[in-house]
Amino acid sequence: MNPRLAVILLLATAAANGATADDPNYTPDGKLKPPADYREWIFLSSSLDMSYRKRGDMMGHSMFDNIFVDPASYREFVKTGTWPEKTRLVMEMRGATKKGSINQHGRFQSGEPMGVEVHIKDSARFPGGWAFFAFGGAEPAQQIPTGADCYSCHQEHGAVNTTFVQFYPTLLKIATEKKTLSPNYHP
Repeated sequence: MNPRLAVILLLATAAANGATADDPNYTPDGKLKPPADYREWIFLSSSLDMSYRKRGDMMGHSMFDNIFVDPASYREFVKTGTWPEKTRLVMEMRGATKKGSINQHGRFQSGEPMGVEVHIKDSARFPGGWAFFAFGGAEPAQQIPTGADCYSCHQEHGAVNTTFVQFYPTLLKIATEKKTLSPNYHP
């Protein structure tokens, strides 16, 4: 089949089903396909060795977390202070190293991602509206079970729509101005 025709058919099928080419992509058995282009999305923030536990187990290494959001959801958040349906937030984890090239102090990101997680809003698909997926490579990922700690932690501590906007300075300012902070959020 002609590649251009294949793309046109794919977009037409997605539109007929109410989806867009930018929507999350699932396998027939409900696994989420990893968003291949997330590094082209809006970069929200990076953290180094962040942990939500009082006593952190760093597993013998230092790590950066990089957070990206799809552009359409970002634009909607800027307008409204909340996340629209189909929002995808990606957390990419990369090793932190001290040794390399001319570096004498501090740490920088290195190597391939150690993991990728997606926090996705899709109220029609997921009870509670949001779901988490963890990828170990390029294969589609099964939803993390809703009994996992990530769900209750985000529900209890998320600044906006169960998301940790409190760690994304530019978005926290927007949510504060638009008065969309969760009643559960306490700075």
